[in-house]
Amino acid sequence: MNRTLAVGAMLAIVLALVGGSAAPIRGAEPAEIVVGSILPLTGGLATTGQGLKLAQELARDLINGRQPYPLLMAGKDGLPNLGHAKLKIIFADSQGSPDQAKTVAEQLITQDHVVALLGTYASATTATASQVAERYGIPFVNPDSSSPTLHTRGFKTFFRTTPHDATFSENLFEFMSDVLKKQKKPPVHKLAIVYENTLFGTGAADAEEAIAKRDSYDVALRLPYGANSSELQSEVQKIKAAGADVIFQSSYLNDALLFMKTYKQQSVSPQAIIAQDAGFIDPNFVKNLGKDADYIFTRDVFSLNLKAKNKAVPAINELFKARSPGGNNLDGNTARDFTAVFVLADAIDRARSTKPEEIIKALAATNIKGSDTIMPWRGIKFDEHGQNTLGNGLVEQIQNGVYETVWPFDVATKAAIWPMPPWDKR
Repeated sequence: MNRTLAVGAMLAIVLALVGGSAAPIRGAEPAEIVVGSILPLTGGLATTGQGLKLAQELARDLINGRQPYPLLMAGKDGLPNLGHAKLKIIFADSQGSPDQAKTVAEQLITQDHVVALLGTYASATTATASQVAERYGIPFVNPDSSSPTLHTRGFKTFFRTTPHDATFSENLFEFMSDVLKKQKKPPVHKLAIVYENTLFGTGAADAEEAIAKRDSYDVALRLPYGANSSELQSEVQKIKAAGADVIFQSSYLNDALLFMKTYKQQSVSPQAIIAQDAGFIDPNFVKNLGKDADYIFTRDVFSLNLKAKNKAVPAINELFKARSPGGNNLDGNTARDFTAVFVLADAIDRARSTKPEEIIKALAATNIKGSDTIMPWRGIKFDEHGQNTLGNGLVEQIQNGVYETVWPFDVATKAAIWPMPPWDKR
């Protein structure tokens, strides 16, 4: 009996191997390559974080799909050099907290075994999460945090695709000087620098103050405030008392909305309010404020107005709008996160490996043309510190509820309105 069973089992194996009447053996499905993304999905930055997640998911799906677009890695049915393995993104919630970002970074690396990390929007959470990645030797691609300190820590695993606030601040002062000359406006003398007191706001304020002093402006007020403040009456009173010609401001969405409402209540009307994007480019800024958002200047890294230079932009924007519950367009935040997924996927594909050390080498060798992205950058190429050297900023102004590019002048869609009209003259 035992011998008969053994012969039968052997016969079944032979039939399976040669075809026979047994079911054919299926080829192995393409493997998944797992990366982690840390975003503020709950808490005060959740509205922004949810948009970033949608953008990263869209990029993932275009990489894994077969629909071609004039973008690097799009429509390749996964990663070609790795057997068309599909890209998988595991999302983790930072809650906008540096400690929580650190915790989930460790979980993604040790429990989910991700080969790389993306994130995390806020500079303070990026600082802690990237520190964990450095300790484990895991590549960390940062799409959107702009504190100038992030790429100066000597890390070997950190790569930032966006320009940082030192570059952006130079752009803002160049813009102000160019507009005053072009429109023959009276000179600006006094500045107020207003900023949320985490790494993002502090880094931007430091850069702005350094440039202001270099260029002999009078910094009449440097005002930090607590992020996610519930009221800002006393802060705005100090700003009004300073009598600054121009307010430079760095705030996330909830703070930006509250400041604008309080400026109107207290009739604070400088010549201009010039913002370091963040809350001022979030689609909910205009949605919440309506006409009260008009005339704000903000630096940005992306504009739908430049879509004529890249035919992929309107198509990608329509795909994003269809996924967005509010029908939002791509903005500087979501466009950067969309782009960073492609940068990471390209590096993994060129590495032909999921080993972190090989992906790091591939990231360091990145040299992507601007025309292969949706960004109005010259390209993406990292220096020895992991900072993209080919990015640049734009300046937009909200006019009739629309973000219009006003600088550089050769790509401007509208002339800057300077000074902004007083609240009672709008």
